[in-house]
Amino acid sequence: MTGAEIIWKSLEHEGVTTVFGYPGGAILPTYDALKSSSIHHVLVRHEQGATHMADGYARASGKVGVAIATSGPGATNMVTGIATAMMDSSPIVCITGQVGSKLIGSDAFQETDITGVTLPVTKHNYLVTHPSEIARTIREAFYIAKSGRPGPVLIDVTKDAQQGLCEFEWDAARPQLPGYRPDLSPSLDEFEDALELIHNAKRPLILAGHGIMISGAMREVLELAERGNIPVAVTLLGIGSLPASHPLNLGMMGMHGEAWVNHAIQEADLLIALGMRFDDRVTGNLASYAQNAKKIHVEIDPAEINKIVKVDVALVGDLACVLRDLLPRVEYRAREDWFSLIHEYKGDAAVRDIQNLPDNGHLYAAHVINDIWRETQGRAVVVTDVGQHQMWEAQYYKHEGPRSLITSGGLGTMGFALPAAIGAKMAKPGAEVWVVVGDGGFQMTMPELATMVQEKLDVKIAIINNGFLGMVRQWQEFFYDKNYQSTPLLSPDFCKIADAYGVLSEAVSRREDVVSAVGTARHHLGPVLLDFHVEQEDSVYPMVPAGADLRGMILRPSPIVETAQDA
Repeated sequence: MTGAEIIWKSLEHEGVTTVFGYPGGAILPTYDALKSSSIHHVLVRHEQGATHMADGYARASGKVGVAIATSGPGATNMVTGIATAMMDSSPIVCITGQVGSKLIGSDAFQETDITGVTLPVTKHNYLVTHPSEIARTIREAFYIAKSGRPGPVLIDVTKDAQQGLCEFEWDAARPQLPGYRPDLSPSLDEFEDALELIHNAKRPLILAGHGIMISGAMREVLELAERGNIPVAVTLLGIGSLPASHPLNLGMMGMHGEAWVNHAIQEADLLIALGMRFDDRVTGNLASYAQNAKKIHVEIDPAEINKIVKVDVALVGDLACVLRDLLPRVEYRAREDWFSLIHEYKGDAAVRDIQNLPDNGHLYAAHVINDIWRETQGRAVVVTDVGQHQMWEAQYYKHEGPRSLITSGGLGTMGFALPAAIGAKMAKPGAEVWVVVGDGGFQMTMPELATMVQEKLDVKIAIINNGFLGMVRQWQEFFYDKNYQSTPLLSPDFCKIADAYGVLSEAVSRREDVVSAVGTARHHLGPVLLDFHVEQEDSVYPMVPAGADLRGMILRPSPIVETAQDA
């Protein structure tokens, strides 16, 4: 076979059915060989979109997503999407074409050292210069991408390696990675130390992160919470790891988390961190973070242990496996005083739990997201972009199941939502998929509407249109004396844009029209764009200023409490 044919045959052996890509000169032999493959290729409108689609596919399915592009600008256009996947531990494999091996280093047309460029933002990468290396490299790439702490792997294949001939022997191409051993397990003494801390704690709190879903440990985490009667706080990417309606689920922590959750973290005497990495948006000021709490960290990546927060017990290993060993010995505790204290912290802020938000005639983003939640009964897969709408979605859409919120957490990539939703829909064609996106982020990858139409995907888009780069404007309001420099945003008529692509659309600016518009979108068989014109200078509350103590939250000013959403 040619190296190009081996690429597709190897992907088929890995169970790949869909790839996202954009052709070009250095990858053209591989595209030519696609004619003999059963794999479905999705033509994107920009290579960044391909990586976000592969990422969304991976997050929705738990499988490895695949993106493909040519050399030079095609490969460099993928970097942002690769970095996004790296920060959020998403398993994707990116295959790029490269100039002929004899031209490498000569500044040939569309030559870029993409392995050098992506070294800091990939779990591993390869430069392949001979067709005999292709099968083993792809097998290794998939193994590395999905094992241990998942992440992106890039394979750069020279044009002559794609064109050359060699024998294809899949069984002989087994990965040989003697120095890569991601499977670790704690010692018996470490288990004993963890159990002692759990049983002696009066005010324990579980911190639930993205690793729960990566490990598939939802049942074990729920059992830990119920066996020990321990409340749970979730990170942004941990949303969905425990049903939002479960009485032990307190809600989201951190910069825009619930005020009562942040207070509980600061008053806890034990934090049990599960598959999370103590991101700065979660901890606030490290010097004052949970000072009275012992800390247990269950994490598959040893590099994360004591990297940011010093812990008392580290259980390094796959989360589900660690908890299965721990659970039989976890004992129940009543903890009445602890739950009473948390209830005091919560106070009247439970207004977010009621179905009808206050209505003063203005349309707020919270109204829109709350109504989408009610109409979909919390069963949709929601893919968000980055900014205010992302935080409002986390606050007002109650996710009951895992992998139902897909968002860029670590890198905070604007433009993520639309292409990632395409990937998610292709991974879960039977799911109801919604895009929640700001007017700024939507314009970054708006051309992927063409990909959505081309693939006939039934995806619903809710643009939270406030005429600003909303989160940046909020920071300018709070910390820069309302100097709204470069944040007012001129946008096109999104409904006319949708019409140009053949997408059904509706603009909504009144509170009473939201439910009707959402209903129309849900009953239409095909993509729909809803342009919600919301209050322009609304802000996300609470907010912990960057580097501040978790107790130092900015709450919503009291005069607005009765007219928008609670603090």
